[in-house]
Amino acid sequence: MPKLDLFRFVPFRLNRLAAEVSAALSSEYHEGYGLEIPEWRVLATLGFRDEACSAQYISHCTRTHKSTISRAVTALQRRRLIERVKNGDDRREFRLRLTRKGRVLYEELIPRLKRREQEILSCLSPQERRNFALMLGKVEKSLNLVQTSRRAGAEDGY
Repeated sequence: MPKLDLFRFVPFRLNRLAAEVSAALSSEYHEGYGLEIPEWRVLATLGFRDEACSAQYISHCTRTHKSTISRAVTALQRRRLIERVKNGDDRREFRLRLTRKGRVLYEELIPRLKRREQEILSCLSPQERRNFALMLGKVEKSLNLVQTSRRAGAEDGY
């Protein structure tokens, strides 16, 4: 029976790479700000948007289980980094947005995370970085992953 060489198996390699990159970035927001990975995912999703969104949207975009997002939302609300606002279209539903304090924290973190991203990608030439981004986009598209906030906002009632 043939064996599967994990070090040549793309799903294994992507998972391992994602775990390492996530750990490298998490040191930036965990040590200085006490944020866990799911909390950062919530802040990051809210930070790049202009309007409030649902926890379901965050779960969908980040591919994080809704119970994990729910716990992160609760923790961030306790710290007054995010707040709930009523959905104008459906009064039974709440949407989430950053508070002023949350926005300040988000804006402090962005340069640090971008710098860390550049360090991680420093082994690639500028052309290799562009190609890598294009290839990632193709794989994401083939898996029908959300690639833009506009697309996510238009789908499934987000």
